[in-house]
Amino acid sequence: MPSDVLMSLSSKTDDTEFYSNFPKKYLRGKTKYIVITGSVISGVGKGTFSSSIGNLLKLLHGFRVAPVKFDGYLNCDAGTLNPFRHGEVFVLEDGTECDLDLGTYERMMNENFTRDNYLTSGKIFKMIIDKERSGKYLGRDVQFIPHVTGEIKGFLRRLAVKSEADIVLVEVGGTIGDLENSYFLEAMRELAYEEGRENVCFINVTYVLRPGSLGEHKSKASQLGIKSLMSMGIQPDIIICRSETPISKKIKEKISIFSNVPVSRVVNSTDVKNIYNIPLFLNDVGIDNELLKILNLESKSDGSRDFEKWKELVRKIDDSRREITIGIAGKYTNVQDSYLSILKAVEHTAPYHNVTPRIKWIETTDIENGKLKVENAMKDVNGLIVPGGFGLRGAEGKISCVKYARENRIPYLGLCFGFQMAVIEFARNVCGIKSATSSEFCNDRESVVCILPEQEEIEELGGTMRLGGLELLVKEKTLAHRLYDRTRIKERFRHRYNVNTKYIDILEKKGMVFSGFAPKKRIMQILELPDHPFFIATQFHPELNSKPLEPNPVFMGFLGACAVS
Repeated sequence: MPSDVLMSLSSKTDDTEFYSNFPKKYLRGKTKYIVITGSVISGVGKGTFSSSIGNLLKLLHGFRVAPVKFDGYLNCDAGTLNPFRHGEVFVLEDGTECDLDLGTYERMMNENFTRDNYLTSGKIFKMIIDKERSGKYLGRDVQFIPHVTGEIKGFLRRLAVKSEADIVLVEVGGTIGDLENSYFLEAMRELAYEEGRENVCFINVTYVLRPGSLGEHKSKASQLGIKSLMSMGIQPDIIICRSETPISKKIKEKISIFSNVPVSRVVNSTDVKNIYNIPLFLNDVGIDNELLKILNLESKSDGSRDFEKWKELVRKIDDSRREITIGIAGKYTNVQDSYLSILKAVEHTAPYHNVTPRIKWIETTDIENGKLKVENAMKDVNGLIVPGGFGLRGAEGKISCVKYARENRIPYLGLCFGFQMAVIEFARNVCGIKSATSSEFCNDRESVVCILPEQEEIEELGGTMRLGGLELLVKEKTLAHRLYDRTRIKERFRHRYNVNTKYIDILEKKGMVFSGFAPKKRIMQILELPDHPFFIATQFHPELNSKPLEPNPVFMGFLGACAVS
């Protein structure tokens, strides 16, 4: 691009129609961009493919990769979204509540990310309105083009500088044709114009339909989706064709000729049981080498140690034969993405104990309304997890499951809300406080779980909980200390409630051990029962920090206990 155009792009006055942010120390061409879009339908695995590509580029080729997930909804973050609508809320180390795809990025790339890796429409619009109110657009009429698109490009470039990334990997949520992401796609078209086509690669993940009444694949929907993308000025470089079963060569050729993409860059990916194989599959079909050619890059390493560890994990998963059953007692069991990080933590930790996990979903609302007996729900489980959650619905069913696991010596892991339910169950059935409850449910009874003092005056919901990575102390000669082998650890939190300090002494007197707690505060964060084969609960969420190459110690201990139960 001519230097005079680049100069004008940085201008924020009324002298030019250009508007773009180029941070200090930003050098065009130093950072490459890979933009991944979807067509035909959502939910085809863009996040999995994006993170798998990041896995290859980082672990195998040695690049510094910074992913970004763009979500088109007007929420500033995912904190107030219902799990039934959007799956789990993933919490980053800095406390950002975000889309579950950020969890996939962290697990697949073995790295922690921040708010700089997550962007929503609400976040970008709030940024623009705040700037407009403070007069930072110098009297301009603020428009989608160039201002909204300019701020989006500025967000990506600031990430490139801050992270010192070789490659910024951008996943566009939703599908082509969605109104809510149209301006973001326009920003990506402008990015390619400003950065130079040799610095930006576009990948479209499309879905190839196979109507049951026809018994063969049909590519027209994919062709039209790609056509919509091209009509926006974006030429894809690689097409990933998702399908349940393999597509024919003719289907690939149809998509190739329709999209101007060579057949060698039209790749079919069928459904798999083990997503950890996907980076290996992409490497086998040469996607990483094609990306290096398109972006004019040379690999920084050849067969890194971390990628060898990844392949070893895949071998362990494939070789694990003995099956164990893990019960998950929750109230969002119809939407399993609500517990995605827990599922993945179980999934990638089990191979380290040479077992394969089978999940048994226990709908706790069915237990409390009498549709399901707890002994039937818990039949044949090797271990029980009670996950996080909010509200009274399903709580009594969870308490019943905790009681069954405690009395029948079944390995137990309570996470956040599961920690609180374990406190209530122990208070009722061991300490004799029959009316024990949480102040979240009722203030008229004995609240052994109560709201944190700093949360009492908070009225807003979004981003106001105790969030993110926080340090805690671990008591020596406890199960928690054996698992972590440290007296000071850091884990991620997302909660408003905690053990009522008025009841800590009686709980401890009756045998509950609080083995983890906040420094300088009487906030209990790990509990355990020493006379049980494995009974531990955490106020934090260890699943958020668990990664395939580095499973969280709590999950390692829990799955180890389940493997021998």
